[in-house]
Amino acid sequence: MKKLGLWAVGPKPDTSKPHPEHKVYPYLLRGLEISRPDHVWATDITYIRMRRGFLYLCAIMDWATRKVLSWRLSNTL
Repeated sequence: MKKLGLWAVGPKPDTSKPHPEHKVYPYLLRGLEISRPDHVWATDITYIRMRRGFLYLCAIMDWATRKVLSWRLSNTL
C-alpha cells in the first residue's frame, strides 16, 4: 500500500473520553415499560464523511414501533 500511496483511514484514539468535571446524568428510562407509540422517542446525529467535508444525518425514531418518524440531511449542523 505504501508503494501505491495508499493508507488506511480509521478513528483517532480516545475520541470519546469524558471530561472528569462533566456531570453524569441518570438514565431516566430504566425500568420503564415502553409499550405504546409516541411514548419515547430517540434521536441521533450521524456524521457522514464526504470528499469535501461532512454531511450530517439527524433521525428521530419511535422506540415502541422502531419506525423513523423524521430525518434530515444537511451540510451544516
